Amino acid sequence: MSLSPIPSRPSYLRLVRASGWYDLLVTAGFATPWTYALVHDLLTAAGDAAGLGAFPALDPMQTLYANLMGSVVVVWSVLRVVRPLPLHGLLDGVARTLFALWQAYALAHGGPQVLWPFLVVEVAFGVGQLAPWVTAGRATWANSVQSS
Repeated sequence: MSLSPIPSRPSYLRLVRASGWYDLLVTAGFATPWTYALVHDLLTAAGDAAGLGAFPALDPMQTLYANLMGSVVVVWSVLRVVRPLPLHGLLDGVARTLFALWQAYALAHGGPQVLWPFLVVEVAFGVGQLAPWVTAGRATWANSVQSS
């Protein structure tokens, strides 16, 4: 089954770019050990203030994984901001599905409730970017069934 017609409306590409900007703003602070320490402290303080729980104490391995994730997401974000393509939206939707699964897993296993707002955004952008592909795939499948 072909993935044509590819969702390429200007509104879809704006969504791909907007998700890139969101990721860039939210994850840039995770990209270095120094900025991650600040983000960690801010998220912990915000979680405590809102009654959503604090992050675990900062340690070198947590910092390493946060920096790796932040570095990759920053590069991926810049690509989507500078050159949003339909394929980037599809792949980002898949990545958001994975991120949402792991955030839900963390929440189900006692992770801080401050993850909820991030989970909601992941799901919203994921659905927004994947739904046009699902619709296009169904249309392509229906057309191929009718032509045979």
